[in-house]
Amino acid sequence: MTSLRRSSQRTRRWCFRLLLLVAPLALLFVTAGPAFTHDEDELMGGTSIQPRGPRPPGHGSSQHDMRLVGFDPLQGRSAYQPIIHQQGKRWIAYIGHHGGSAPNTLKPGAPVESNGTSVVDVTNPARPVYLFHIPGPAGAGEAGGAQMVRACDGSTLPKGVPGKTYLLREKGTQGHEVFDVTDPSNPVLVSTPVDNLRDAHKSWWECDTGIAYLVSDGRPDGWRVSRMTKVFDLSDPANPVFLRNFGLVGQEPGSTGPAPINLHGPISLGPNGLPNGSGKNRIYFGYGTSSQGVLQIVDRDKLLNDSSLGPLVSDNPTSTSPRVKPSPAQLLFPQVSKLDLFPSAGAHTTFPVLRQPVPDFSDNTSGAVRDFVVITNESTANECQENRQLVYIADVTTESKPFNVSNYQVPEAPQQFCQVGGRFGSHSSSENFTPIYYRRIMFFAWFNAGVRAVDIRDPFNPVEIAFYIPATTANTDVRCRDNNDPSTCKIAIQTNNVDVDDRGYVIIVDRANTGMHILELVGDARKVANFP
Repeated sequence: MTSLRRSSQRTRRWCFRLLLLVAPLALLFVTAGPAFTHDEDELMGGTSIQPRGPRPPGHGSSQHDMRLVGFDPLQGRSAYQPIIHQQGKRWIAYIGHHGGSAPNTLKPGAPVESNGTSVVDVTNPARPVYLFHIPGPAGAGEAGGAQMVRACDGSTLPKGVPGKTYLLREKGTQGHEVFDVTDPSNPVLVSTPVDNLRDAHKSWWECDTGIAYLVSDGRPDGWRVSRMTKVFDLSDPANPVFLRNFGLVGQEPGSTGPAPINLHGPISLGPNGLPNGSGKNRIYFGYGTSSQGVLQIVDRDKLLNDSSLGPLVSDNPTSTSPRVKPSPAQLLFPQVSKLDLFPSAGAHTTFPVLRQPVPDFSDNTSGAVRDFVVITNESTANECQENRQLVYIADVTTESKPFNVSNYQVPEAPQQFCQVGGRFGSHSSSENFTPIYYRRIMFFAWFNAGVRAVDIRDPFNPVEIAFYIPATTANTDVRCRDNNDPSTCKIAIQTNNVDVDDRGYVIIVDRANTGMHILELVGDARKVANFP
């Protein structure tokens, strides 16, 4: 009996110890939110299951000429777009999140909130301070997220309130909304320019004019795609004014045949262009996700002042003006040119690099200074189960005839990125025109290959000069090659988006819930930049 009692006690102690080991893992899986929340993840080789058995191992960090300055876990939320905005003497990071949910540890009881927008003070980049989480709307998948963020100051907006700062963000898949973030610890909703949609995505906001290009669902207005452009005047953020709808010919209501691919996002240079006067009144639209990509260059002035439309009213059913459906001729009127990429390439980000001196052409009688657009595609499938996605540089010196002149990619070997787990390939580029990096260095988010810094001073021969791959953490979520086979699930970093600020810091965020890393160039790579 004594022997049996001792055996029973040993069994109970063993079970208790096992429970202590398993409980934290169980809590992690419960609170981390859905493994995949982006619509394309589940459609393009992601996972909606949790692995059974022990948690797969992660990996450490690796870097070359780039170092980690600061880090914030962002409450373990899957992140999309980061920006850093200067507000007086403070620098505030706004991070848009994919759908899902996590506890908001800033509030008593840490209530679970839909992923929305993280607000982080990065004035001291080595010690970020998480200030606020603006919850996303209720809803499953991306309907409950808020991926995109842009910011403008009231003193810059033509009808803004001086001293205020405004944040434009995506409202899940339903639309877009504007917040007053003058006090970044207490954001206040100001307006909702467009709502009640089923899809939305990236936006661009011209702070000097207030014109905003909102990637929105066109189907409620009769368009044949879920992502096209709704142009709004947000010069007074409290009173949005709809101007017109826009897209590629074949997307408009009443058109027939195959509809062109969805829009991914625009970048506008506005009426004043860059500081040297180049790029005036041009918008660069990127269409497609890993297939059927299109670069479209648009004359902004013609887009906003098409007299054939009468008052700038299109087919928006909520408008009080008569409905006017754009004809193919009206959609072509502002189009300067269109570059169709090959079938397996998309155009996630289309970043203009204009008036770029080409060193090797300096002795040529012409053509030594040229215009380019850097086109970054998006990889969508885990572990390379698709065509390789990379970066292409198009020469647009003659705007009517753009053509590709070079590319950049990260080699799969010797690191064997296709076997590391998750996505390997390009996703997005930095979108900041700071003179520290413009025409010199571009930064690309490369999923499990981290962030890559590329010297583009010779756009015909881009050269990688630095990289940083963060380490996984306890928050880093699984990625599975096969939805139905937990044994294919792995833990890997998924650097999703990247941006830079006017101090030269590089900010990256992770799709797999790892958080936000603040980085800086060091060594020879830093010498390529133009620090003041």
